[in-house]
Amino acid sequence: MAQKNKKCPECEVGAPLWMVTYGDMVTLLLCLFVMLFTTGKATPVEIQLILSAFNNSLGFFDGGQTLSRGRLEEMGMNIESLPSQTTGRSLSRAKQTAQSVFKPEIKAKQVRVTEDERGLVISLVSADYFAPGSAIPNESIEDVLVRVAGLIRQLNRFVRVEGHASRGEVGSLQGSPTSVVEERRYENSWDLAGARAVNTSTFLWNQGVPPETLQAVSFGEFRPLAVVGDSGTPEAAAHNRRIDLVLQPLKDVGRAGDESGFRLPESRIPGNESLVPDQ
Repeated sequence: MAQKNKKCPECEVGAPLWMVTYGDMVTLLLCLFVMLFTTGKATPVEIQLILSAFNNSLGFFDGGQTLSRGRLEEMGMNIESLPSQTTGRSLSRAKQTAQSVFKPEIKAKQVRVTEDERGLVISLVSADYFAPGSAIPNESIEDVLVRVAGLIRQLNRFVRVEGHASRGEVGSLQGSPTSVVEERRYENSWDLAGARAVNTSTFLWNQGVPPETLQAVSFGEFRPLAVVGDSGTPEAAAHNRRIDLVLQPLKDVGRAGDESGFRLPESRIPGNESLVPDQ
């Protein structure tokens, strides 16, 4: 007697459930490899911008502010202020280099290397660098400025030379035994501090630093480094009659042929719009 044909079980409609998980895994792997390929071509600046996007999400960094006008602002962080807003990061290569170059002076408390919203700040605070009331650099500061010039050329950054004076030192110059230059009379602390900044900038220029990368600024006696309680001591006065060399962050001095040499990168010279590559 012939057996009755068994009915074939109905086929499942659609993909099996395990395919959903497998498909998600393949998609995530694809995204991972795309990100690895993309970051492999990224510059160090773009890497920092990518990492800053994880603020307060995966515990990479603490704090952070977003979106102010600037290059790559669609990434959520102004490129000009990124270093001062990304807390908890390791010391930058520039700061490490500066600390190595000026290690003896830092140990002797003649040079301070700090980092703030202005950039990398090298403060020349020794009492031997400028005589009270004088804007002419002493011989002891020249060796330091030679190394500063080499550091600036190596880092290729714009530099703001900030001159400072201590309170009451205008008109106190009695003559410097190491100086052969007769100094003029300074009208006020702005005049004195400005002369210190100009003389320092001129020295750096003579050491091969491009003058278009230098900016001389005077703060007079109104940005003291020493605390108020110590402002009357000779040590405090020496710290206040200082030079701050501010290496501005992420402003490479290099320019393309169709970019202005005296503005920020990507600013075009009028009439050269045709040289801008197609996006």
